[in-house]
Amino acid sequence: MTMQEDAGRIMEAAIQAVLPDAAVQRALAHFAPPEGRLVLVALGKAAWQMAAAAAAYLGDAVADGIVITKYGHARGEIPGLRIREAGHPVPDRNSFAATEEAIRLVGPLGANDCVLLLISGGGSALFEKPLCTPDELADLTGQLLRCGADIVEINTLRKRVSAVKGGRFAQLCAPARVFSIVLSDIVGDPLDMIASGPAYPDSSTAADAYAVVRKYGLRLPETVPALLDRPTPGRLDNVETHVSGSVRELCAAAAAACRALGYAPHILTASLGCEAREAGSFLASIARHHADTDRPLAFLAGGETVVHVTGRGKGGRNQELALSAARGIAGLGNALVFSVGSDGTDGPTDAAGGIADGTTAEKLAAQGISIDRALADNDAYHALQKADGLIFTGPTGTNVNDVSVLLLRPREQA
Repeated sequence: MTMQEDAGRIMEAAIQAVLPDAAVQRALAHFAPPEGRLVLVALGKAAWQMAAAAAAYLGDAVADGIVITKYGHARGEIPGLRIREAGHPVPDRNSFAATEEAIRLVGPLGANDCVLLLISGGGSALFEKPLCTPDELADLTGQLLRCGADIVEINTLRKRVSAVKGGRFAQLCAPARVFSIVLSDIVGDPLDMIASGPAYPDSSTAADAYAVVRKYGLRLPETVPALLDRPTPGRLDNVETHVSGSVRELCAAAAAACRALGYAPHILTASLGCEAREAGSFLASIARHHADTDRPLAFLAGGETVVHVTGRGKGGRNQELALSAARGIAGLGNALVFSVGSDGTDGPTDAAGGIADGTTAEKLAAQGISIDRALADNDAYHALQKADGLIFTGPTGTNVNDVSVLLLRPREQA
């Protein structure tokens, strides 16, 4: 097989290994059904898959429920549950309407009832009742997505301007208890940051929020400064939380797939968090160092890079990483780099990520495309498109960060 074919098999095996079905069922083994009503609320990019797994496991025990996920991520009806699709990465009117529906669903619950809350990445945008105006929220969210802030910094501010984030949704569920299952998409599994922690005590402070504002020179909309000072719940007595699924499992599965294909895998980190183009450059430098290898090698990094958007192009962090790597591995006929989002989407595009080998830079140069200019304009999508370097998976049903892989073969095997 070619290295491109190997890359496809590695991606498929890794994503299949972290689908949430087994993760949800593992967590539900610790669940005690309530004496009263059981209501299911699922939110995030993996909400549909998580809800389907829970419904299959619990059957008729679920009295009612709602699934809130990104457009295109629902895969049909789930008996007894309402399916709602909404905006991501910027909340839209469907995000607000679905969230209001969830609030009305849990409002009448009593002390003998329970909310089964299924949380996955993307929930910060999909599940939202803003305390500021929708236009102000869109303005703030847009600034945060463009400035290069990481997801923890972004969610530190998001929590302050929301009626359901930072533990506030759990307060709305009280006196009912909340059994929360979390599919982690943030390095280190900070439970108050995943989907902005709708049912977990907030560890961040107003001072932390102001520090993010100063660091990135954000222009706060008119009503936001007063909201930053509002306290969030520091304690929640009605919540039990289980983390099930993470980027470490994604990396381990990718490494196992590499090994099965004959590559000696090396997991460099499961905590990647730098600029995407710097990560691509780093993987390329590893490729050059090991270019004369006498056996197939694979170097893997999991996590979530960031992009500081200064241009007007189209792309995502995984595409930008791959395009940056293409510049560094130019001419290496035995090297390939791919980077993919486990949820099947990369930034505001229809691609899941990008792939590049030693010929990518040459192909682009032949078409008059400068990698440097494409990166400066944050236009990795169109550049990779010209070199058949976009990865398309469609929505996968899971969301546990990204995995980036460098494959190397002995030159005579390339």
